[in-house]
Amino acid sequence: MADLILPDSIEKRIFMIRGQKVMLSTDLAGLYDVEPRALMQAVKRNSDRFPADFMFQLSKEEFENLKSQIVTSSWGGLRRAAPYAFTEQGIAMLSSVLRSRRAINVNIEIMRAFVNLRKMLASNAALARKIKALENKYDEQFKVVFEAIYSLMEPSEKKKKKIGFKRERE
Repeated sequence: MADLILPDSIEKRIFMIRGQKVMLSTDLAGLYDVEPRALMQAVKRNSDRFPADFMFQLSKEEFENLKSQIVTSSWGGLRRAAPYAFTEQGIAMLSSVLRSRRAINVNIEIMRAFVNLRKMLASNAALARKIKALENKYDEQFKVVFEAIYSLMEPSEKKKKKIGFKRERE
């Protein structure tokens, strides 16, 4: 079962919306092999398990923006309502609501995808810190070089000899 669910296909379905990594109800329904409306009915029957930080409905503007970013939309034609976005915690809760073997296996793969994304973000953050440290180090070294160049470019302040004859006072 886990072989049928490719981690890459899951990672492509994780979006950043409202500053959170989420998956859409339409994508989750496809992974769980259920109709989107059946997924949302199960969620609504268990609404106490899905507080606002576990899921939220996209605004019309958020949904239009998301559709415009994804060239090959699999969402089809007109929709009556914008899809719901599930956070990692909301997705974990879905396996307890759906209670199927597929839901459990899909959730395991989704959790692995979220962990992989966190690892990638952490390694990117570490790399960014190393690059910043190198920039700071070399900025200081180059600062000394530039100061030396600027000091060479400044005219020296030697006493200038006056041209002409010195007049004697009477």
